[in-house]
Amino acid sequence: MKLSRFFYTTLRETPSEATMASHIFLMRGGYIKPLSTGIYSILPIGHRVMKKIENIIREEMNRIGGLELDLPIVQTAELWSESGRYNAIGEELLRFKDRNNHNMVLAMTHEEAVTDASRYVLSSYKQLPFMLYQFKTKYRDEARARGGLIRVREFLMKDAYSFHATQADLDVHYEEQYQAYLRIFRRVGIEPVVVQSDTGIMGGKLAHEFMLDTPNGEDYLILCKKCGYQANREIAKFNRYPYTNNAEAALEKVATPNKESIEEVSSFLQVPPEATAKCVFFDVEGKLVTVLVPGHLEVSEIKLRNILKTKELIPADETLIKSCGMEPGFASPIGAKNTRVLIDLALENANDLVVGANEKGFHFMHSNPKRDFSNYEVLDLAEASALCHCPNCDEMLTETRGIELGNIFKLGTKFSESMKATFLNPEGQSEPAVMGCYGIGVGRLMASVVENSHDDFGPIWPKSIAPFQVEIVSIGKEANVIEAADKLEKELTSLGFDVLLDDREERPGVKFKDADLWGIPVRIAIGKKGLDQGQVEWKLRSEKNFEMVDLDQITEKLRLFYN
Repeated sequence: MKLSRFFYTTLRETPSEATMASHIFLMRGGYIKPLSTGIYSILPIGHRVMKKIENIIREEMNRIGGLELDLPIVQTAELWSESGRYNAIGEELLRFKDRNNHNMVLAMTHEEAVTDASRYVLSSYKQLPFMLYQFKTKYRDEARARGGLIRVREFLMKDAYSFHATQADLDVHYEEQYQAYLRIFRRVGIEPVVVQSDTGIMGGKLAHEFMLDTPNGEDYLILCKKCGYQANREIAKFNRYPYTNNAEAALEKVATPNKESIEEVSSFLQVPPEATAKCVFFDVEGKLVTVLVPGHLEVSEIKLRNILKTKELIPADETLIKSCGMEPGFASPIGAKNTRVLIDLALENANDLVVGANEKGFHFMHSNPKRDFSNYEVLDLAEASALCHCPNCDEMLTETRGIELGNIFKLGTKFSESMKATFLNPEGQSEPAVMGCYGIGVGRLMASVVENSHDDFGPIWPKSIAPFQVEIVSIGKEANVIEAADKLEKELTSLGFDVLLDDREERPGVKFKDADLWGIPVRIAIGKKGLDQGQVEWKLRSEKNFEMVDLDQITEKLRLFYN
């Protein structure tokens, strides 16, 4: 492919809206173009990378028995009502009416459609198990699109769905998917961190996320370096060690003028933050929910949403809090009324705590929840952090950030029961199929590869998904240089190599800068001086220096490199 015939552009300056390396280089290299907030056109060089990623995923899905199909993105509201998700999902699900005034949706995921297809075919246990997958555009009306392809509204996803007669059979296939995902990510140059995660809108009993460990990640991961425990911070478990000091001390009201935050109060009273209880308030359908966690930890909104079975947590306003007998900034359940009180496991057996006195400018010292609180529930509410102990081996946990590359879920019978995707078992009785679901965002994976593999000048693509295998750069306008470049491009192409020839009449510096942005593993520069010696420059994108190589050795050198 001659660059003069290619559809491309490159940018010299960093786009003002781009902060992550992947966003910067995918924009500067002409891989993507923004069309609207969170919506991108994938340009030819980006499309080439995407297709190579897609082919790797397809090979691994076929390897474990996947059957490819294609499901509609436009679906009826009735279908989503069958599963219960039409009303359960918020504004991220785009709803609209067609010309016949029927309620429709743009699918953000395809559980409903694939369950509908399975019930059309499935009748007997003899047809199970099977796994269906597709590559399909999704639309999710994200409120906070960011990071280029990392969080978008429209995206290409590989989504797979498996159907089984028993939970045990699903467990076997789940492990096959787990291993297939490891192979996929390793084939594109990423060693993923695998963490247990929340099932979220997908439902089900168990889920894992495959993450890229990176400082720019939007997810927080909790890891144990000793035993290997790994989980998303939102749902991570940890061992509690309740603060205890003097269980018999009487409750004492002390002045804490203008001290509202945990940091201010603990410093003023000279107690550690873990010796305090943090009070957080939520409005759930007009009723106040009061949540308490140790002062050095935060409330896990995911855990709380799952407990309250609500899709959105709304902070309570000052009026509602005061109507229940509490003072914002100086609050506790002591003496409160008309509120549901939830306390974290770590507070159940704690004592000698500092809590709010429900009076502006005052706190209580020596509080003992078992003695001083009433009508409360003890639950796992706090978010794990590097201040916590591993639930398995009790070592201190560590915290890092990550980008989600893909996820796998054990859905169970959530969709098959509500949508009646059933089969007759060997005894002739009807049972719902046991389901699993498995997703990878193709564009996000492309961006994650850039996050994982780049330098100051652009992406360093792994061989498996680079847009081209080799780039030939002609340096100079001499006829023999142009002729040698053309001849080499044709020869390598005829041998099956994916070749880009930069045949532009541009300065070498411009061509080399663009070559860095395109990240092609091998760059061969042909100039008059070297060609007079029968040699060309051979440079790997992953290395700083080049070497002079005899022109007649290039083919064999490429073969060895790509073996």
